[in-house]
Amino acid sequence: MRIKKRVYIGLLGGSLLFLLLAVFLIWYMVINRHMAAGKIIFMFLTIAAGLAFIILGAGLLAIIIMIWRFKTIPSLENLGRIVNDTLFPLVLLVGRFLGVQKEKILSSYIEVNNFMVKAKKLLLPGEQIMILAPHCLQDAACPHKITINVENCKECGKCKVGELKKLAREHKAVLKVATGGTLARKFIKEIKPKAVIAIACERDLALGIQDTSAIPVLGVLNFRPHGPCFNTDVDLKWVENALITFKKGGG
Repeated sequence: MRIKKRVYIGLLGGSLLFLLLAVFLIWYMVINRHMAAGKIIFMFLTIAAGLAFIILGAGLLAIIIMIWRFKTIPSLENLGRIVNDTLFPLVLLVGRFLGVQKEKILSSYIEVNNFMVKAKKLLLPGEQIMILAPHCLQDAACPHKITINVENCKECGKCKVGELKKLAREHKAVLKVATGGTLARKFIKEIKPKAVIAIACERDLALGIQDTSAIPVLGVLNFRPHGPCFNTDVDLKWVENALITFKKGGG
């Protein structure tokens, strides 16, 4: 089920208000000390908080505008990235306080990210696109080491790796299978793709998107019928749609 983007956007706004409230409480405690040092601290906090609130507020507004227009604004993209990088941990904390499931927040964050990436309307050849799949997609009983070389996959049909190979061949994209974030970063550093289609669970996708914020990443959630990290599955149509999005300039 697709999670609505407004969950994450709403929590971003809530986190901003939480920060404002925290600064106000600090100000209240300091100003009531009736000390010269307290007044200096108060002035410093007021200026710093004001600047931070303006920057983060402008970044949040930039994200909302770009989503509404379905078009990125290059001059505002960095502001949006600052908001995500700064408030993301606080969003999770506020969401937990409000009783919102972590997976729901992460899914909403991924939806917002995907929307923003699509709004860039990138037009790339398949050779510049990397499909990054998790090792848990491979059948657990398979003896072939596909993280070393995905061509070791025999395309037997017991898992989706073989079909991902066919999809990558058809679109001339690069397919890599990683055991975790370290290997994924290594592949990205070596191949230097212009865009990435990442398949993973909510947590790994959100962390991966944060970790590679300089590269456009379209996230595709996997299915976990047997529990986490074991014989997982993926909807190939979503992967193909992501490929088409990058190859045809948005979607």
